[in-house]
Amino acid sequence: MTFELMTALLMYCFATSITPGPNNIMLMNSVANYTYKSTIPHMLGVNLGFTFMVLLVGLGIMKLFDAYPLSYKILNVVSIAYLIYLALKIALSNSAISDKIKVGKPLSFIQAVLFQWVNPKAWTMAVTAISVYAPSQNIEAVLYVTIAFAMVNLPCINCWMLIGHKLKQWLSNQVRLKAFNVSMAILLLLSLVPAL
Repeated sequence: MTFELMTALLMYCFATSITPGPNNIMLMNSVANYTYKSTIPHMLGVNLGFTFMVLLVGLGIMKLFDAYPLSYKILNVVSIAYLIYLALKIALSNSAISDKIKVGKPLSFIQAVLFQWVNPKAWTMAVTAISVYAPSQNIEAVLYVTIAFAMVNLPCINCWMLIGHKLKQWLSNQVRLKAFNVSMAILLLLSLVPAL
């Protein structure tokens, strides 16, 4: 991969990883409602789950979508339905921020890994990256794309967790927390617009 192509790939990884989407919104919301430390497994699940997804897309899932275009449409419908369910769950959350009692808990590592497979933004990012930066789908190019995302994605999603951490004290008021959760649910729904 040329220097120019690698630079463009890294910029694509950064732009898609740092912008709002289901993962970033859910990570920020998790830290704001729980703690930074308890959300680390969720963050690692997002990073490793997405990295694995990029690898699998590059190694063959793209061919499946090309051979059976309806499979991609079905995946899109299932993904959208699941994100609507998550948005409702976030909006209806009444968890109070307290060091003593937490209602519910953040996504686990495994849940976050599995969530990547129903995240429309993750699918769009992975399919586009492989199509543009590894069109021949040879193993070397696919590994470049996979490693680039693994390195760039983690600090980007961590930024959203830090924002949630900074908001935590302000959200100690139940009314503000409820407004925040409803706002995050709305943002999660708005992140579906490109998929629709």
